[in-house]
Amino acid sequence: MINQVNVKAPAKINLTLDVIGCRPDGYHDLKMIMQTIDIYDELTITQTGSPQISLSMDTELPDNLPPEENLVYKAAELMQKKFSLPYGFQIDLKKRIPAAAGLAGGSSDCAAALLGINKLCGLSLSKDELCKIGLVLGADVPFCIKRGTMLSEGIGEILTPLPALPPLWALLIKPDFSLSTGYVYSHLEVNRLHCHPDTEKAVDALTRHDAVTLGQCLLNVLETVAFADYPVLKELKEFFMQNGSIGALMSGSGPTIYGLYQDEILARIACQAAKRKYPDYEVYLCQAKLP
Repeated sequence: MINQVNVKAPAKINLTLDVIGCRPDGYHDLKMIMQTIDIYDELTITQTGSPQISLSMDTELPDNLPPEENLVYKAAELMQKKFSLPYGFQIDLKKRIPAAAGLAGGSSDCAAALLGINKLCGLSLSKDELCKIGLVLGADVPFCIKRGTMLSEGIGEILTPLPALPPLWALLIKPDFSLSTGYVYSHLEVNRLHCHPDTEKAVDALTRHDAVTLGQCLLNVLETVAFADYPVLKELKEFFMQNGSIGALMSGSGPTIYGLYQDEILARIACQAAKRKYPDYEVYLCQAKLP
C-alpha cells in the first residue's frame, strides 16, 4: 500500500461568467464556461501513523489564515471523519497559482487534496462522489475535481463537459491588489445588467473549434463591479486587445485579466511587453489546457 501521493492542482479561467439571479441562501445562480490552464500548485500528501493533520506551505498567503482554516486542511479533515480513517496526513503545498486572483487556486488545492486522499487511502470514490463532498467546501471545487472545459450552472455544482478548447495560449496579468469575491458579488446589480454572455454561441464555437469566434464571446458580468472600482483592470484588458489577443477577460471575481492567443510567438512578445509595462504585476504565460 502506498503511503505518499503527489497531486497537481491546476488553475482555471472563465471564458464566460453570467449571474442569472440571487438565491434565498445567499448564493447566486450562475451560468459560466470554465477552462483549466497549465499553471498549477503541487500537493504532496503523506499518510502518517497518528490521527493528526499537518499542513505546510512554501508561500505565505495574504489572508494569514491559520492552517486549520485552509481548504486543504478542511478537505483532509472531512475525508478523515467521513470515512473514519484511523490515520492522519502530512500535506506539503507548493504554491504557484497567485492567491485571491480569480483563478480558483484555493478550490483547486482543495480538490487535489480530495483526489489525493481518495487515491492514497484506496477509497475508490468516483469523481461524482468526490464532487458531492467537495461542494460542501466550495462552489468551484467540483469543477476543480473534474477539470477540462465545462459549462457550470447552479452555484457551480451542475457541470456539463464541453469540447476541448482549441490549442491556445493564455497570458495572465495579476495586479498588485486583491478583490474580495464576497464584495464583488454583493455589489453586483443583477437586475441592471444590460449585457450577458452568449453562452450558446460560445459553446457552438467550441464545438466547431472556432477560436476567433470564441474570443469574441468572452464576457464576465462581474467586470461591471470590478472595473468601476479599479479602472486599471479595464486598461489591462485594452492592453491585450492592442497586443494581438483574440479576446481578453477578467477571470472569476478578479482581479486577474487574461488574453487568449492563437500564436505562441505573438503571445511571448505580448508577455515581454506586459512585463515591461507592468513591472509590479505578476505576469504568467501558459496554455489553456490540462497540465
